[in-house]
Amino acid sequence: MKCPFCGCIESQVKDSRLSEDNTSIRRRRECPECGSRFTTFERVMLRELTVVKKNGEKVRFDRDKLARSIQLAVRKRPITPERVEKIVNSIQRQLESSGEAEISSTLIGKYAMDALANLDKVAYIRFASVYKDFRTAGDFEEFVNKIDELAKNSNH
Repeated sequence: MKCPFCGCIESQVKDSRLSEDNTSIRRRRECPECGSRFTTFERVMLRELTVVKKNGEKVRFDRDKLARSIQLAVRKRPITPERVEKIVNSIQRQLESSGEAEISSTLIGKYAMDALANLDKVAYIRFASVYKDFRTAGDFEEFVNKIDELAKNSNH
């Protein structure tokens, strides 16, 4: 494993543990060249996924991009990084187990929206504002009104 600090292509594993949700192995590594320590994660990949964007462009699925977008939505909310990791793992498992090699970006967005709707309404609205490409305050208002209406209907 290449050292992220000095670029040395060798590193020594000092400690290995299962992650909290048992979906990856966390490894603490040390660079023999500069002495820096860093952490890597090893995950099972069931299949290579390709994301088909709305404009038809195809790109390799980027787990980190999904994690960053969810982290941005939950920023300054009472959501732990471990909870975000569980959401990302769950979405990735759903995508990999779908049997499809090509996944629409719309489906990924839907899975993220569903997870956030059940987790935190503010994070849900933040994510939706980007995912649904809100342009005006009216777009926000309309979306929040729909959420409020759904909440009222589910309480009856």
